[in-house]
Amino acid sequence: MNDIIKEIEQEQLKESVDEFAVGDTVKVYGKIKEGNRERIQVFEGTVIKRQGGSNRETFTVRKNSNGVGVEKTWPLHSPNVEKIEVVRRGKIRRAKLFYLRQRSGKSAKVKELIR
Repeated sequence: MNDIIKEIEQEQLKESVDEFAVGDTVKVYGKIKEGNRERIQVFEGTVIKRQGGSNRETFTVRKNSNGVGVEKTWPLHSPNVEKIEVVRRGKIRRAKLFYLRQRSGKSAKVKELIR
């Protein structure tokens, strides 16, 4: 039974997944259906968490839009996620950045990792 589930999950994985980590600023190109048309909408923000594994892995991106914090969570292997583009790398010291929810202005920024 367990082998059957693993086999089904392997079929649902994407061949290539863009490399990014928590703290990175990313652009997520998501497909949106409006009636019978489909378009791509870009959501740019900071990755505050990655969780799960295999085909159940999800990531959450947070941005400020007109002074209001907006968070969106996507499945990593979803067909609705066209691509993930890393804008800048973040230098962080923890796995989940929930503390950014209480911050605003300059204190809500993540330092850039220079490689």
